[in-house]
Amino acid sequence: MYDTRSQVKELLKNRINSKKAIVGVIGLGYVGLPLAMELVSAGYHVVGIDIDGYKVARLNEGYSHILDVTDKQVTEATRNGFFQAVDDFSVIENLDAVSVCVPTPLNENQEPDISYMTFTAEKILTHMKNPLLILLESTTYPGTTRELFANRFEAAGKRVNEDYFLCFSPERVDPGNEHYQTKSIPKVIGGITEESSELAEALYGSVLDEIVLVSSPETAEMSKLLENTFRSVNIAFVNEMALMCERMGLDIWETIDAAATKPFGFMPFYPGPGVGGHCIPLDPMYLHWKGKQSKFFNKFIETAQEINMNMPYRVVDKIQDALNSQGKSIKGSKVLLVGAAYKSDINDVRESPMLDIYEILKLREAEITVMDPFVTDFRNQDGEIVRVIQKEICNFNQYDCAVVLTKHSKVNYTELLAESSIVIDTRHIYKDIDSEKIYKIGGKR
Repeated sequence: MYDTRSQVKELLKNRINSKKAIVGVIGLGYVGLPLAMELVSAGYHVVGIDIDGYKVARLNEGYSHILDVTDKQVTEATRNGFFQAVDDFSVIENLDAVSVCVPTPLNENQEPDISYMTFTAEKILTHMKNPLLILLESTTYPGTTRELFANRFEAAGKRVNEDYFLCFSPERVDPGNEHYQTKSIPKVIGGITEESSELAEALYGSVLDEIVLVSSPETAEMSKLLENTFRSVNIAFVNEMALMCERMGLDIWETIDAAATKPFGFMPFYPGPGVGGHCIPLDPMYLHWKGKQSKFFNKFIETAQEINMNMPYRVVDKIQDALNSQGKSIKGSKVLLVGAAYKSDINDVRESPMLDIYEILKLREAEITVMDPFVTDFRNQDGEIVRVIQKEICNFNQYDCAVVLTKHSKVNYTELLAESSIVIDTRHIYKDIDSEKIYKIGGKR
């Protein structure tokens, strides 16, 4: 005979195991939509919730806005009745489980903006009627799951293991990565209770390849921040090494290639124009902010953030040096920025170094054009829409300087070099080419 709590858990677990559970995904972006499609592929009925009405309408028409999810996947899911997108949070009352995949940006002071999380917590609390498994995926500081959700629910009279089950399971999405996608990336889960972890393992274990259970939500929250802080610090280190090599007349790229031949004890990281995306520029600052609340000041995080955020200025300095060699200044020069996305072969411009470089050049009165075969436009600091040349080649010879910021497979870099008078290479595109046209971050010139 089950007691009340065990009965609730077992009933919900049976619904998960039988694929009768209705699963919600709140936030249909780069994390939420791929997860929703994996849940559909595993046989669950999925309701996607997003505040963007246009996005919702397009998904219901069968169109994906994410490169990692095809129109065909969305069309089949909607036509078969396994997926529906809505902008109405009242559907939560019909759900058995819900994954929260909302943005967690930084504010202007480089501090966590958790408004999307608190908004979502209130919406769930308002509309939940049946026992609900809640899985938080949005990256945030250690303690968020307990502070923003568990404590709030308890204050509202909701009982853990009876009215709700709660876990943190950090997203690890790498947009554009064909080898590691949502299904194949190991899933870390930390439950507020053992029962919560058990239910989360039952759900995600039936969808994803590998589940990694940890002892608490705080451990799961910290694990995600550790992953990306590790990357931030190492990228900052190699960025600073690149500047040192420039000063010493050495080539950082050749140096890294030599060091990487060591079969143990070394992991290559590479310099660039800055860091971008939804993780590396943001996540370490969540940890830094939380540490300060405990009177712990992480010097590595602060230093790494400073170095990485200053790289766009170093790129502009390199542009100035290159133009000076031609007897020109930045003011009035025609500068082509090649690559708007923060990484190769995707259309994501979130926190892209291009955005800062664009603004710095604009302040110095350059005539700026942006080219990217994957990106249609972006919004500048003034809130204006800036159109992007969405081609593989353009009239490179009409610009005073071309600046390669992203390594895209669809850009004709041979043509770019042949027609351009000056090329700033921040991504080591021209590895084996010795040309007086080329200026490199971390290079001899």
